[in-house]
Amino acid sequence: MKTYIKPVSEIERKWYLVDAEDRVLGRLASRIASILMGKEKPWYCDFLDTGDFLIVVNADKVMLTGKKWEQKTYYAHSGYPGGLKEIRAKDLLSKHPERLMTFAVKGMLPKNKLGRKMLKKLKVYAGSDHPHQAQKPEALEF
Repeated sequence: MKTYIKPVSEIERKWYLVDAEDRVLGRLASRIASILMGKEKPWYCDFLDTGDFLIVVNADKVMLTGKKWEQKTYYAHSGYPGGLKEIRAKDLLSKHPERLMTFAVKGMLPKNKLGRKMLKKLKVYAGSDHPHQAQKPEALEF
């Protein structure tokens, strides 16, 4: 018996809405990454993008446990000598609350072209409103 691989043209993608208010960042990000990859579908293939679209609202009200608000640091390098930039999680939340969720999910996706394509299906918003009402997203509860 041969393994059935669903063609990309036949894959139906749904839109889901996730409320991040009072949720722990890492636990929420791992579930989001699983849905973006399509691991919860019966026709999951690791070399195909079978996942769904996700809209995350209230990203500015996400929680971190312990002392992570003060101790967790995100790094970026410009490529020039002395070009290392660092920002704490608390400061990143106040400046760009969407990036906190995006960085967490990005670290849990594959590190290749397919992972970058999956990340484009994630839409993160700091407030409770979003411009994707026309897609009729289903509320997803974890």
